[in-house]
Amino acid sequence: MRIETSKTGLCIELGNRLWTLEIPLLLASGALLMIGYVMVVSASMHLGDIAGGHTFRYPLRHLVHILAGLLGAALMMFVPLARLEKAGQWLFLVGLALLVAVLIPGLGVKVNGSIRWLSLGGTRIQVSEIVKLISVIYMAGYMTRHVQTVRTSVYGMVRPLMLLSFAGFLLLLEPDFGAAAVILITALALMFLGGARLWQFAVLVCLIGVLGMILIVCSPERMERLTTFTNPWADPLDSGFQLTQSLIAFGRGEWFGVGLGSGLQKLYYLPEGHTDFLFAVIGEELGLAGVSVVIALFAFLIWKAFWIARIADQVGFEFAAYLAYGLGIWFGVQSAINMGVNMGMLPTKGLTLPLMSYGGGSMIVMCLAIGLLFRVYHEALEQSRSGARGFWNG
Repeated sequence: MRIETSKTGLCIELGNRLWTLEIPLLLASGALLMIGYVMVVSASMHLGDIAGGHTFRYPLRHLVHILAGLLGAALMMFVPLARLEKAGQWLFLVGLALLVAVLIPGLGVKVNGSIRWLSLGGTRIQVSEIVKLISVIYMAGYMTRHVQTVRTSVYGMVRPLMLLSFAGFLLLLEPDFGAAAVILITALALMFLGGARLWQFAVLVCLIGVLGMILIVCSPERMERLTTFTNPWADPLDSGFQLTQSLIAFGRGEWFGVGLGSGLQKLYYLPEGHTDFLFAVIGEELGLAGVSVVIALFAFLIWKAFWIARIADQVGFEFAAYLAYGLGIWFGVQSAINMGVNMGMLPTKGLTLPLMSYGGGSMIVMCLAIGLLFRVYHEALEQSRSGARGFWNG
């Protein structure tokens, strides 16, 4: 094995194959993982004693999740994108089957009123996270095959949305409105990038927005979240408790935070401080400075995903380009929603902060997505080196 650096990244020679890792992407994703782990440790050490285990119960589990995710990312780099493109439709059917299985009594696990986990061999799997990744792969394949239809026909836009809407319907039964929103927004954004007609796209977005509002109005729970979001201080001890505690955490953090490990809101005040509201813990303990660093890392990660997509597009690798665009959009949408919820800019949703929050399924799937980005970069460079007109050789 030989390792060296070049202008294209970190080159690792294994046997007769040369693998290229994009160094800035590696550093950004690694930084998010490390900062996330430190903050999960800070936010969860007291929870281990409450759960009847030991102090490092959650930090050790989170470390295992990260290691499993890194292993999965490494393995994903060996999966040819051509195989993923061919398997996209079958993978989507597998995702639908998993969503149905979650709703079967005895298989689905109910936590905090939602049935989002599948119990297999004593291990919990959050199916919605798997379906998000599968949906991106499916949409990348669809856009590659039917991009001209999407550009010229309303049917070309509606066709994939019908299947994704069925997946969204199954997610709403769990219920998981946040995951359904992420999947639909990612699909719409990919079609927009693919060149869908602007007026048709605008009409479709408005229609989906109206349907979303109907779903909110028809659900007392979602309606309560919306009204609470507009004025959480009206009922700070009940319906507005999560959001008010999160806002208090940001207020206490000020410019540079109260210090790592010194936050108070995570101690029995802020619910789910190590998962959905980890960003609020960062705001309290690291202040505006820490929050700004995290936002900058996510912005850089998303920009690198789009940059890699552009490289793939330059060499005519359409599936790889749409896949990288989709992964970047997914990361951007989910991180923006999580941060928006934590800061009181959006109604409460059960979405984790990618690569940072505690959660085995989310961590592993997000690492797989990073591994896919590295695979796209590797194959795009290989195609460029083979003589195609590419990003590096003009």
